[in-house]
Amino acid sequence: MSLAKKEFKKVTTHSLQQMKDQGEKISMLTAYDFTMAKMVDAAGVDCILVGDSASNVMAGHETTLPITLDQMIYHASAVVRAVDRALIVVDLPFGSYQGDSKGALGSAIRIMKETGGHAVKVEGGVEIIDGIKRILTAGIPVMGHLGLTPQSIYKFGTYTVRAKEEAEALKLKEDAKALQEAGCFAIVLEKVPASLAKEVSEMLDIPVIGIGAGPGVDGQVLVFHDLVGMTHEFHPRFLRRYLNLYEDITGAIGKYVADVKSVDFPNKDESYTS
Repeated sequence: MSLAKKEFKKVTTHSLQQMKDQGEKISMLTAYDFTMAKMVDAAGVDCILVGDSASNVMAGHETTLPITLDQMIYHASAVVRAVDRALIVVDLPFGSYQGDSKGALGSAIRIMKETGGHAVKVEGGVEIIDGIKRILTAGIPVMGHLGLTPQSIYKFGTYTVRAKEEAEALKLKEDAKALQEAGCFAIVLEKVPASLAKEVSEMLDIPVIGIGAGPGVDGQVLVFHDLVGMTHEFHPRFLRRYLNLYEDITGAIGKYVADVKSVDFPNKDESYTS
């Protein structure tokens, strides 16, 4: 059972470790622009992820693969200007860190220098350990990401739950240990069986944050647009919608259009006099 929430004036990687050690669950949410990040931070979210999911919800791409490092820097810079409290983690996009540890370091340095973000997140296990270690040598905190890794969607061929079979579950656990040993401060587990996620969380000293990974992990992350119901076509099992903004916003805009057409807007009180 979680202990009482501890108030942090500024959340850091150390704060997240304290939360795990003290049994307090970690809240994490995405943000991609100044206005959105301002609201997320004001609501008390512990960690903001400037996710490459911006490729989907902001740019309309089918996958996260097309978003570039320059575009991630643009989004992260806007978020950083809005946030006073939350820890800001920025995704390294596809192609900016895989296969070349020197390139991975260069990408991470650009993120940190040009955005003011606090950490980077990468997808993968032992295959990218060299890049993670090289980033860490520069003093840049790294969050890992295992399970369903959207940057590898064409390899998987599906968005279904990962690590249901014993061999893949074993590899996930080995990857999680390797990420911790390399120096990652936390790991995201996406769309894996709840029992496996709980086992990984209990096995590791560092925080494990889940999305579609059940309640037995150290925290949860969702995409902002999904949580508030702006992406109304998206209905994964793990998603709880707290608002239905798609209907609210389209309804409000429809009313505005009708008021303009009927010359009800602007009225006398909404007009200036000489």
